[in-house]
Amino acid sequence: MAAPLLSAALCGLRGGRAFGTAAALCKRAAPLGPMPNEDIDVSNLEVLEKYRSFTRYFRLAEKESRKPRWWKTYRQHTSPQPEPKTDISLPRDKLLRAKEIKERKEILRENRQNAEMERAARLRTALIPLDEVRAEWEKTSGPFHKQRVAEHCGIFRDLFKGATFTPWVTLRVEYSQEDEHLVPVYYGNVVTPSEASSPPAVSYEADKGSLWTLLLTNPDGHLRDADSEYLHWLVTNIPGNDIKSGKEICHYLPPFPAMGTGYHRFIFLLFKQDCPIDFSEDVRPMPCHSLKMRTFSTFDFYRKHEDAMTPAGLAFFQCQWDSSVTWVFHQLLNMREPVFEFVRPPVYHPPQLKFPRHQPLRYLDRYRDTEEPTYGIY
Repeated sequence: MAAPLLSAALCGLRGGRAFGTAAALCKRAAPLGPMPNEDIDVSNLEVLEKYRSFTRYFRLAEKESRKPRWWKTYRQHTSPQPEPKTDISLPRDKLLRAKEIKERKEILRENRQNAEMERAARLRTALIPLDEVRAEWEKTSGPFHKQRVAEHCGIFRDLFKGATFTPWVTLRVEYSQEDEHLVPVYYGNVVTPSEASSPPAVSYEADKGSLWTLLLTNPDGHLRDADSEYLHWLVTNIPGNDIKSGKEICHYLPPFPAMGTGYHRFIFLLFKQDCPIDFSEDVRPMPCHSLKMRTFSTFDFYRKHEDAMTPAGLAFFQCQWDSSVTWVFHQLLNMREPVFEFVRPPVYHPPQLKFPRHQPLRYLDRYRDTEEPTYGIY
């Protein structure tokens, strides 16, 4: 009789220990703050204030969602807010929103009172002055659109280590061709190396007595270091918008994207100087056809002179290999042209089955030891 009682006592002890361990594991920590709807008396819901309309409910819900909470919502967990980026753009006076709206209403009022414009719009013969539209876009929303495109293409990430700027100064770059045709550079359009073989014509609006620096770099073409760039053009201490009067620190080198490396970004950067700057440490010999001496870092260049100059303009194009790149490597750089090819992995075949079922008739051709080509659908 004693043996069954002893075994029952031991089982009870084991059961109690197991239950106590589970209870300890399931114990929850105290919340870090007040829980949602903690102040609501659930036993008496009739005394709560009624919303009476969805608009009022939505307004109050939006107001509550903006209040800071000690917990994180699902959206905050899945898509956290990005870290704030350093803004290194030129300071600019903000235009008052009320003044801008007033000017737009005045223009709309004048257009409604114009009978000829109303008749042309009704008959669909009105002509829109695209030059004026573009000029207005450049002054208002254009710089923000350019900044968004540059951020999408990774320009700020690769050149300024994440810092960003708004290109307030419109930078116009055009490559002239032999047939008097002009190839413009916008914000990511494609320009071939043969079209960009000579220095472009660069123009921008500048005050009298101001100093500027123009830079052309390629962050995608370095043959040895993926984090370095190749400097293609550098002109400093430019008085106003006269590029020819500036000091050419590094002469122009045509684009040379290697075969098999895809599209490269060639970026024009315009910096506004506060005063004349001594760029003697950045001078390259004339001519400079050494890739080692052309190795460059925009981030280090800007950090060295950030107290005296600020990025103000931006334009870039995309470029890939064509036949003129071979001439640049052989004649200018005096080196063999590198060619990159994709090495495809060998075709994978699953382990051979001794009794294959539902396989094609040439199933065994996959596992031949010979190099003889096989035919069929595998």
